[in-house]
Amino acid sequence: MFSFDRDFTPPGRSPAIAEHGMAATSHPLATLAALDILRTGGNAVDAAVAAVAVQSVVEPHMTGIGGDCFAMLALAGRPALSLNGSGPAPAAIRLDTLRGRNLTAIPETSPEAVTIPGAVDAWCQLINQYGRLGLDEVLAPAIGYAEQGFPVTPRVARDWHRYGNRVAGHAAAARQYLPHGRAPSAGDRLTHPALAATLRAIARHGRAAFYEGEVAADLTATLRALGGVHSEADFAAYHAQPTTPIAARYRDFTLLECPPNGQGLAALIIARLLDGFDLADPAWSEADRIHLLAEASKAAYAQRDALIADPDHTRFELAEILGDTAIAAQRARIRMDRASPAGTWDLRAHRDTVYLTVVDKDRNAVSLINSLFSAFGSGIYAEKSGVLLQNRGCGFSLREGHPNALAGGKRPFHTIIPALLEQDGRPVMPFGVMGGQYQAVGHAHILSQMLDRGMNPQAASDSPRSLAFHGTLTLETSIGAAIAADLKARGHTVAWATEPLGGCQAIWIDHARGVLVGGSDHRKDGLALGY
Repeated sequence: MFSFDRDFTPPGRSPAIAEHGMAATSHPLATLAALDILRTGGNAVDAAVAAVAVQSVVEPHMTGIGGDCFAMLALAGRPALSLNGSGPAPAAIRLDTLRGRNLTAIPETSPEAVTIPGAVDAWCQLINQYGRLGLDEVLAPAIGYAEQGFPVTPRVARDWHRYGNRVAGHAAAARQYLPHGRAPSAGDRLTHPALAATLRAIARHGRAAFYEGEVAADLTATLRALGGVHSEADFAAYHAQPTTPIAARYRDFTLLECPPNGQGLAALIIARLLDGFDLADPAWSEADRIHLLAEASKAAYAQRDALIADPDHTRFELAEILGDTAIAAQRARIRMDRASPAGTWDLRAHRDTVYLTVVDKDRNAVSLINSLFSAFGSGIYAEKSGVLLQNRGCGFSLREGHPNALAGGKRPFHTIIPALLEQDGRPVMPFGVMGGQYQAVGHAHILSQMLDRGMNPQAASDSPRSLAFHGTLTLETSIGAAIAADLKARGHTVAWATEPLGGCQAIWIDHARGVLVGGSDHRKDGLALGY
């Protein structure tokens, strides 16, 4: 249904094609770990957890066991299911306490920013319920890299140098992540023995090794020494929650997203809005497409920021928001010749994540995302256990009465969203686009490039990107100056991106021919690879 043609003269990458199994991740060592698991008898769930555990070692600024995880699974013969591995604020935290300090946002490197990490429990649930292998086999590659060392890859080194100052203020974190007082360069080799020991304990004892006992005590003591109100009971009480995906139609397909507290709803709104335009028509210019995506994004994000929060603390009618009447009304307000008002956002920018996907020989498909929130999370590092803690609490609002207002035991708004595309009830593409605020926009962009323009997953991922957010339409520098001028004439405030927008991984399942077609973003170090 899409083209494999490309000009092989300029730099570029063909999509990966394989029959038996495939993994697409943003780091080569993670992709290889996933393939090794598949080739030795593990399924897609085993391979996905193995891959993300490796990335938690080799991409420490992006993800880790001190972060959160969301997953979408399409297991052969079963309806798709999802898992919410996001953690809550500590029970004892109080909104009025932070407001009493005249704060308008939670400081990124403060203990108040640290929510209970959900990733480890999510991984253990996935393996225990759906995997074929034990945690010892699944975590072995990550343990090996943490103990024996790994070479730093170029994009990781670039980001490390750019954001390494985030750990410089915490002496324990600086000792681990800034060896010899500086960020490592590409090709430098690092080890992480404390993290290896914690991973070994998890491999042996499961979730209890992280949420109870020595590790939980270390995490709690580290946070409380900095003024946090976390308790060992907060860690012991945590469990990831199984959820039912939410969905919307796009062309002849169904897009599945995780329900709130993630922003999957925003991706569905954008897709529904775009579905009313014939974007397969070649008369659409690139400026038209960017403008339309920007207008749909602004409409979707306004609803996102007003509504999405921990579902245990808020309610809204999904069918009403995605219904024909509401979508038609929003669609009618889009003018192709003029940008709508920018709108306002009061939430923190969300940045750092890893997304990966795996499909096995039985066509089990996993779409998984794992994040620390900001680069190196909070920068708070529990030295005994080797755990760098996330700062997902920054996703809370400090406005009283807001659905996403901070409260003890409540989960914050999340941007990280794995996705799954189905056709006629069968999975055809697990995919995701990391990149904080860009993710919902990225899902819609990838779908349109593939389903409207006939691009394969790699070509769709390679396409230039744009993001309308917080009053600015940001364009990647591969977009031409004439297009930027056209968009300015429509009223957009245009700026050039100072770093790439997002990072996509996708695997198309061609059921008719029995092949898998994968793409991995050139903006990262990774690759899609199958056998």
